[in-house]
Amino acid sequence: MSLLPTTSIAAIADYAGQTVTLSGWIYNKTEKGKLIFLMLRDGSATIQCVVFKKNVAEEVFARAQQLTQESACRITGEVRADERSASGYELDVRDVEIVSLTHDYPISPKEHGVEFLMEHRHLWVRSAKQHALLRIRAEVIAAAQEWLNAQGFIRYDSPILTATAAEGTTNLFGTDYFDLGRAYLAQTGQLYVESGMMSFGKVYCFGPTFRAEKSKTRRHLTEFWMIEPEVAFADHDDNMVLQEQFVSAIVQRVLDRRGADLKTLERDTAPLERVLAPFPRISYDEAVDLVNTRHGEVEGCTPMVWGEDFGAPHETLIAQQFDRPVFVERYPSAIKAFYMEPDPQRPEVALCADLLASEGYGEIIGGSQRIHDAALLEARIREHGLNVDDYQWYIDLRRYGTVPHSGFGMGIERAVAWISGTRHIRETIPFPRQLYRIYP
Repeated sequence: MSLLPTTSIAAIADYAGQTVTLSGWIYNKTEKGKLIFLMLRDGSATIQCVVFKKNVAEEVFARAQQLTQESACRITGEVRADERSASGYELDVRDVEIVSLTHDYPISPKEHGVEFLMEHRHLWVRSAKQHALLRIRAEVIAAAQEWLNAQGFIRYDSPILTATAAEGTTNLFGTDYFDLGRAYLAQTGQLYVESGMMSFGKVYCFGPTFRAEKSKTRRHLTEFWMIEPEVAFADHDDNMVLQEQFVSAIVQRVLDRRGADLKTLERDTAPLERVLAPFPRISYDEAVDLVNTRHGEVEGCTPMVWGEDFGAPHETLIAQQFDRPVFVERYPSAIKAFYMEPDPQRPEVALCADLLASEGYGEIIGGSQRIHDAALLEARIREHGLNVDDYQWYIDLRRYGTVPHSGFGMGIERAVAWISGTRHIRETIPFPRQLYRIYP
């Protein structure tokens, strides 16, 4: 059969009244006597293809009857407007070509347990909601990079294998590196990105990062993707302004371009529409007071002692007080990374902030002003029990042309979970890596 013109389902409106060929997979099939309804997906969208026995050759109708869920095929037909269709169009089928028939596809329309679906993640990504989630993920990534590019940032890739820790030594994946000793999967690209900042002024890295934390919460993965901008001549306040502009732009772009996917996920978009800069700011001290005053309002939220870090219930309680993301700033230096600049007015706290997403989704960004004094940085490295010799190259950045500078890291999966309204982070990445999961 003729394959011209061919198109994607997403572009079907451009071919109203014309005969086209679509290539894809059968998402669902319903037979009603002389009518066969084929839901065809091609990765861009889905469309209903109607096979009416009297309009096609006998062998074409027979081929349509053969088709099963996830069979691959090419379908030719006339594009017809239909208000009842999600896409606004249907295809009146004239011909069917079977590319491959699928038998006993394991994920049927019935309910399956999470463990079963995760074991079949390589197939589960074809389902409507997983498909929508991963399209939103792709949009978030594109929006983040394109916004930074438009602001004059340079992408500056950092290594995945590193010789030292960036944020403590207790949660590293290590491996032997030839005759040079141990190497570690990177927890962050930040330290290396700071070298690019001293060269280009505004840079970011984007790639996988790894945390060997034995955590089983819905907010943790052992392998996740992070985008990390770094800016020269920027202080703590500049850093928060950059973050709120960045997040606002990403959310508004997803609303604009991925509305159909948000609808598939049944996401209430009203909270997202309020994600516009500026964001509220509260201090760590104020957040602790809030928790201790109102902890009974959230299950699992317990009173705190100054100097403790927030858990998920604490973050939920704090975020519930605001209608958009909120910065919690100036955490105790003792619970933060060695490279964070102390507040000159109050050295026991750092010039840092976590951005908590609205609706109880927790921290999506962590950022700080970095220490730019070589002597202070070396002292902090020693205080954290790290080997100063391992960080000589990093201290060099303070010896040669040092300037105040700031940066942050946004976890892609946490941002996607929040924007899409998905409670478990494992569904926001094609193949999640968790404490008890490394297959498939």
